[in-house]
Amino acid sequence: MFNKLGVQLYSIREFMTTEEDIRKSFRKLKNLGYDQAQTAGCAIPYTTFGQIAKEEGIEIVGTHDNFAKMKYDFAQAVADHKALHTTNMGIGGFVVHSMEEIRGLIENCNELAEKLSKEGFKFTYHNHSHEFVKYQGKTAMDYYIEQFDKHNISFVLDTYWVQHAGVDVCSIMRKLDGRIDILHLKDMAVKGNDPYITECGNGNINFEEIIPLAEEIGVQYYVVEQDTCPGDPFKSMEISSEYIHKKFMRA
Repeated sequence: MFNKLGVQLYSIREFMTTEEDIRKSFRKLKNLGYDQAQTAGCAIPYTTFGQIAKEEGIEIVGTHDNFAKMKYDFAQAVADHKALHTTNMGIGGFVVHSMEEIRGLIENCNELAEKLSKEGFKFTYHNHSHEFVKYQGKTAMDYYIEQFDKHNISFVLDTYWVQHAGVDVCSIMRKLDGRIDILHLKDMAVKGNDPYITECGNGNINFEEIIPLAEEIGVQYYVVEQDTCPGDPFKSMEISSEYIHKKFMRA
């Protein structure tokens, strides 16, 4: 069983805009049982952001950052991530519409990942459901699994978006054995016929099978994400934290 829980800061994005708010937010998260975080961009300088996180006891375990900056301003992207004290540099997904675009993305990601590996970083890719659209008989995700650099690229697998695409989460996890460093814990409920994102434990994602499998295949970081919350996002983060701590974490 794991003993540290993270949060994707997109979940509380409205409270991550100033130095004062960021510090307050980190303190709230710490009190709710979160010791780690993944960024979704930084509204303040990375050096300041990284210092505040360190002072408040929040370990930055990865990012969703700007792909163009990584590609065209490589030195700055590296410097920014060193300031955050993380070795996982990633994007929150990429929309493609054709085989040509899939091939181009794979080429760009592999090229960037090789450069990053020489700086001590790993490139990470986060999925939504559009990666499961089929092109020439295979999904975009199939091509990424087959052709992404297995040594220098890891997946930030999002439980909600995999299930949203009608795919079994555990089947994808088994295909990615050893290649998921960060797992997004995101639950799915339904209202009528419509799925929506909810707090962990309040939906139908099979975490009781997913989390033991995650530990088996070498997932390093468990990160709660809730794109939309019904009210105060810190309350939603509290509900998810309590559920995960009670069900899956070491005391």
